[in-house]
Amino acid sequence: MSTTADSTTESTTGSAAGPVSTLAPEHTGRLRQLTAPRRRVIRDWDPEDTAAWAAGNDRIARRNLVWSVATEHVGFSIWSIWSVMVLFMPQAVYGFTPADKFVLVAVPTLVGAVLRVPYTMATAWFGGRNWAIVSAVALLVPTVLTWWLMVNPGQSLTTFLLVAGLAGLGGGNFASSMTNINAFYPQRMKGWALGLNAGGGNIGVPVVQLVGLLVIATLGNRRPEVVCAVYLVLLAVAGVGAALFMDNLDHQTANPRAMGDVLRHADSWVVSLLYIGTFGSFIGFGFAFGQVLNQTFLAGVTNGATPTAAQAAAASLQAAQIAFVGPLLGSVSRVFGGRLADRRGGGVVTFWTFVGMAVAGVLVTASAHADDTTPGAATALQLTGIIGGFVALFVLSGIGNGSVYKMIPALFERKSQAVPGPAVERAAWSRSMSGALIGIAGAVGALGGVLINLGLRASYQGESHSATAAFVVFTLFYVGAAALTKVRYR
Repeated sequence: MSTTADSTTESTTGSAAGPVSTLAPEHTGRLRQLTAPRRRVIRDWDPEDTAAWAAGNDRIARRNLVWSVATEHVGFSIWSIWSVMVLFMPQAVYGFTPADKFVLVAVPTLVGAVLRVPYTMATAWFGGRNWAIVSAVALLVPTVLTWWLMVNPGQSLTTFLLVAGLAGLGGGNFASSMTNINAFYPQRMKGWALGLNAGGGNIGVPVVQLVGLLVIATLGNRRPEVVCAVYLVLLAVAGVGAALFMDNLDHQTANPRAMGDVLRHADSWVVSLLYIGTFGSFIGFGFAFGQVLNQTFLAGVTNGATPTAAQAAAASLQAAQIAFVGPLLGSVSRVFGGRLADRRGGGVVTFWTFVGMAVAGVLVTASAHADDTTPGAATALQLTGIIGGFVALFVLSGIGNGSVYKMIPALFERKSQAVPGPAVERAAWSRSMSGALIGIAGAVGALGGVLINLGLRASYQGESHSATAAFVVFTLFYVGAAALTKVRYR
């Protein structure tokens, strides 16, 4: 079936492959009126039509994927911008302790997690293209406020937390972007497409950290506004690109009932729990890795005393030189994880991912404990264990992100065989439920990032003033997740 684009009139949901609404018939007319954007609409999109796909639909899907990645990428960068800002915040100038800074990076994580549920619905209500534009423009607000706040130290922690919370808008972009791309691609390519879309977005975490590194290395740790200025430009580029090159799909049906229906399936809860272990680890460590390194380097030179400005600047530069590596490799490995899951199965890949994460967790815990019990700065072997274990956790969590998200459409494709009705209605049910769970699992998984930062905060407030206790808990979780995956999906 071919597709047509209508740039001037409201499209109709005439595709036989479009999602079937579970609302009562008397409500479908009103729903269609709300969910059919009037600009740049593609009608009758059927990604499973192989002839139309080969005739040009693949290029349309790819074009939307490219700009979906771009907007999500910048959204991730703004979401994680406070993981960089804390490196520009020496305690002597801003007055915040390491525990305060872990709360500061946890708040945008929490806001982004909560927003993922309504953002899942947004592409259907407003259109994938339209919402990509709106979400990019909205991020200008926290970026400008972050700029102002960082060049005016002395504000209260509450003020900082409020502005950091607004950066959480960037975390919602993931859910809307993933739901949109899920509708563009056929079942046989979803693991690759979703992995590439998510991986390209996830790279926003290390890229903003790289920008921070370049600023610290060239201008010192007193010019955070330069990072904000760079992202104001990138937000403008992403918004204009989405307006020029993305499309809306007329058959994306905003169905709040699907969000409730999907939670009646036990697999939805299990998948969401597994995603806490994979994406929660990625985003939580992505926000916290630089701060953990910063504290490790400072502990080696201050012996518990308040660091001087020179010591704080040197530790920030050392941390920034390393912190971006883990999120970068984790973002790239997500694409590999999705492709591997296409070939081997999501459950198998997810199981071995958690086994590897448990081993990496043991390595980090043992190295951190050795550092705690050894006077003076961490030895080269201890630093190698901590940094190497962290990097392994990033890579494995990225693979697991791709494999868990591959499991979602595969699970509901299999469950759809029990749905009464013709094949097109079963496919529509599978697509609707998959889209709903993508948003819910994304939100629940992001909460894992909050738990990681709060766990690290509590660990640093303990007697040892280190992250060792937190990593014991994280490692035990990975062991339990591996066991759960093996029992249920293998």
